[in-house]
Amino acid sequence: MTPLIRMEWVPTQEEFDRFAHISGDDNPIHVDPEFSARTRFGRTVSHGMLIYTKLWGMVSRTFPARPHRFQSMMFPNPAYAGEVLILEISETPEGQLSVMAMRKADEKIVFQGQAQVA
Repeated sequence: MTPLIRMEWVPTQEEFDRFAHISGDDNPIHVDPEFSARTRFGRTVSHGMLIYTKLWGMVSRTFPARPHRFQSMMFPNPAYAGEVLILEISETPEGQLSVMAMRKADEKIVFQGQAQVA
């Protein structure tokens, strides 16, 4: 599938912290570098829904008058502050939107799913 939209984003710890404050998800894996350094990740990781929020912003800018109907999502790998992510939106043959984010450095998928707009 050829992407309808593709952009790069470098998430920051400040964004993790702000998202934790807004969402109420202040799990230390997202906001506490000292705690996170002792985990298998070795550093803080993004909230999955923060990544989806960035992707959904791309969808809503592309289809501004079409309301959201459905989404499915998986988070197969972590995303870290300071590492470039490639965000893509593609249209499937069935008319749904494929949404994906991957780490640029190693091309590991950090978010994949589908969304449907009216």
